Parts: sequence; structure tokens; C-alpha cells
Amino acid sequence: MLSKNEIAILDFGSQYTHLIARRIRELGVIARIYHNNASTSELNNAIGIILSGGPKSIAKGQNLAYDKAIFNLNLPILGLCYGHQLIAKHFNGQVNSGLAREYGLAEMKVNQSPIFKGVNSQTIVWMSHGDNVDKMPIDFKQLAQTANRSVAAMSNEKRKNYGFQFHPEVNHTKEGKQMLKNFVFNICGAK
Repeated sequence: MLSKNEIAILDFGSQYTHLIARRIRELGVIARIYHNNASTSELNNAIGIILSGGPKSIAKGQNLAYDKAIFNLNLPILGLCYGHQLIAKHFNGQVNSGLAREYGLAEMKVNQSPIFKGVNSQTIVWMSHGDNVDKMPIDFKQLAQTANRSVAAMSNEKRKNYGFQFHPEVNHTKEGKQMLKNFVFNICGAK
């Protein structure tokens, strides 16, 4: 049996899933890609989970299957783009389509959070979304916003659940590597 030191990436069809895994591996930590509906029993070696982006629209009811029990594993979870919206929907937040579309570079204002440790209070991120989180779930707080005032990042620090509407794994997100490093080491406790 492998040591418990893996970041599990659930793939919801993102063009960047393998890039997410590469970024984690560049930090010297095991990253494994799993199908979006992987069962919790498959994630025995995980110390944290990343929910990838994807082309489907939660707002239009195009939800992909996932094992809802992943949220009961008491593991840190980071949702990216579609994964961010999935977390919001799972915890009864509201995801809508159309009004806050963003594609390309965006300036983002950041609030203090362990996931943003060492990140400037204003930073540049890469957005690629048509849907957005309009109403955060209860017990979540907004961590960042862009000019269109959408929820660019949110968290439930007690549950260690985080959501980013943007893509920290791409080079266009100026401090994305630091954000992933914070998640992997400071929040998940990877070695």
C-alpha cells in the first residue's frame, strides 16, 4: 500500500486536468487523476481532493455524476471552475448562467485566507466561464472578486472546502503556483 500522501483529482472533463496533475507533481507530491464519479473507497490514499473544471453547465442542469460522500471524508477539497460551481450547488448555493461571463485575464481582489497566503491583495487570474456562483452556500465566505463582482473564490474554512472560479494551474494566473502550493502543503499537509 502506498503512503497516504496523494492529491486526488476528479476529472469533470477539463482541458486542464493533466496540467493540474503536472503542477502538483512539480511540487514533489503524488497527483492521481480519477473519473468524476470515483467512489470514496478509491480515494484511500488521498490527503486532499481537487475537483477539475469542465465544459458542462450546472446552471443548465448538465450536472455530471459524483460521489456525494466525498464531502464526508473530512479531506480538504478545492474546486476549480466547474468544481467551484459544483461545491456551491452541493451545499445549496446558487449557480446561474450568462450574466457574469469572463474569458481571459481578469484582475482579482483577494481577502486574507490560508489558501492565499503569500499572494498579493490584487492579482491576475485566468478566467474561462459562462456560469457563475450567484449565491454562496451558508457557512461559506467570499475570498475574492473580479470587476464583474462574481464570486471568484470562496471557502468554508472549517470544512477546508475552497472554490476558485479561475484556473490557478495555467501560467496566465500570475500567482497560481503559490495558491496550489498553499492548498497542497498548508491545507492538505502533504509531505
